[in-house]
Amino acid sequence: MASMMQPQIILLKDGTDTSQGKPQLISNINACQLIADAIQTTLGPRGMDKLIVDSTGRTTISNDGATIMKRLEVVHPAAKTLVDIAQSQDAEVGDGTTTVVLLATEFLKQVKLFIEDGVHPRVIIKSLRRGAEMALKKIHNLAVHVKSEDASEQRKLLEKCAMTAMSSKLISSQKGFFAKIIVDAVTMLDDLLPLDMIGIKKVAGGGLQDSRLVAGVAFKKTFSYAGFEMQPKRYQDPKIVLLNVELELKAEKENAEIRIDNVKEYQAVVDAEWKILYDKLERIVESGAKVVLSKLPIGDVATQYFADRDIFCAGRVQEEDMKRTLKACGGSIQTSVQDLKDEILGTCELFVEEQIGGDRYNIFTGCSKAKTCTIIIRGGAQQFMEETERSLHDAIMIVRRAIKNDSVVAGGGAIEMELSRYLRECSRSIYGKEQLIIGAMAMALEIIPRQLCDNAGFDATNILNKLRQKHAEGGTWFGVDINREDIADNFEACVWEPVIMKNNAITAAIEAACLILSVDETIKSPKSSSDGPPPISRDMAGRGRGRPAIPRGL
Repeated sequence: MASMMQPQIILLKDGTDTSQGKPQLISNINACQLIADAIQTTLGPRGMDKLIVDSTGRTTISNDGATIMKRLEVVHPAAKTLVDIAQSQDAEVGDGTTTVVLLATEFLKQVKLFIEDGVHPRVIIKSLRRGAEMALKKIHNLAVHVKSEDASEQRKLLEKCAMTAMSSKLISSQKGFFAKIIVDAVTMLDDLLPLDMIGIKKVAGGGLQDSRLVAGVAFKKTFSYAGFEMQPKRYQDPKIVLLNVELELKAEKENAEIRIDNVKEYQAVVDAEWKILYDKLERIVESGAKVVLSKLPIGDVATQYFADRDIFCAGRVQEEDMKRTLKACGGSIQTSVQDLKDEILGTCELFVEEQIGGDRYNIFTGCSKAKTCTIIIRGGAQQFMEETERSLHDAIMIVRRAIKNDSVVAGGGAIEMELSRYLRECSRSIYGKEQLIIGAMAMALEIIPRQLCDNAGFDATNILNKLRQKHAEGGTWFGVDINREDIADNFEACVWEPVIMKNNAITAAIEAACLILSVDETIKSPKSSSDGPPPISRDMAGRGRGRPAIPRGL
């Protein structure tokens, strides 16, 4: 009787939500499937765009998987894993963000039946990892290496990779035009291919064909005073001084408190301030610099002073633009004007201020110290230009990866179908449950060509049957032909993708699937009953500064 009266042990706080076991695992898989349903229609050249309005009313139109996942503000703890792999794919490779999410969710969908039938998740995880190793080895064997010694062949490879990356974007109609710009931009960089050396500026007005590549640094004209219009706007081989110095007079009340007895003393303070400013300006002029850039403001007196001496100046230059100018033109950013030698001054072949659309841009070209460039995007709506910038970023990342890793495979679902065929054949020689799971993994890989067909309005069943037949006959590079509603050799059609993109997508998708499968319990702590501070007691009202509370009624 005493054993039946044992008290209940309370381990977690009251209100804590716990769910575990098979239903919890199935629930996580279903949540991930909802994420895939939201973005699967964006895949491929005929993918649709998503219009997302956030809590502040900001509108985003995009079909980039990483952008959409970030804007969705997913709160489900398991589904957040898909957001992480999409962002890691975007940071590592730049393209294939939708692909990696679709693969991860399809792997989970295919193994969901085994979970329901009682197969232990650890068996499934082991099988998925084994299948991933087999797939990566097959990709390595299938990869085509393009010789980089031939410059023309290298350029063709890069342009084809860039066009493939942009074929599913909003600017796909101009992918040939932008592919040349992107390849030119990346090849202008040094061997490290630093991404921050490619600046992207957006100017409203005009069309996409009005976009241009500047072989140097370009940034929008900063705020200026009246004397600015008297300054020259073009220099050949100018010396450039980069400052972090304020060149303007401050109101006396903002500087310090000075006690004076008469007007002469006040005038002496004002004269001293003017003398300090003029000393700075004279030292800059004596250095021989013809272009003065400063992070801090350049006032109207300094602007007119420079204009009288045919010197161009710009204040309040943004940090990013200043750093790119520093790396491109050389020199160093000075916090003082005391010792402006030639060694710390930058230079370029040509400086010009040019009108682009409704804005004026300061353009530095012929920068000898470092290789840099700026892409100026033209377009109508602001959302359109933002999506263009995201598309160019993806293509730039792909080209950078293709330069460092010159191995490519065919896109358009070709490599996925070949991997599916290979894993299906290999699974027949594997004993036990792994055979079924690797076979399910092979079926999951077909989601890419299937979704490409669905998004284009094709008969997916018919085209996938044709692809299975071709790959069984040895047609390694056959994939979906969007233009003819059929299948085609996508390697001959120049639909190329870097090997690193496929490797990263499969690896990240398998790791995400294994992570979600390894979770068998979710413990969610209850939210606090009140977000603000505790209410003040009526007895404590009026108390402060150490004073005792005054009893009511007195």
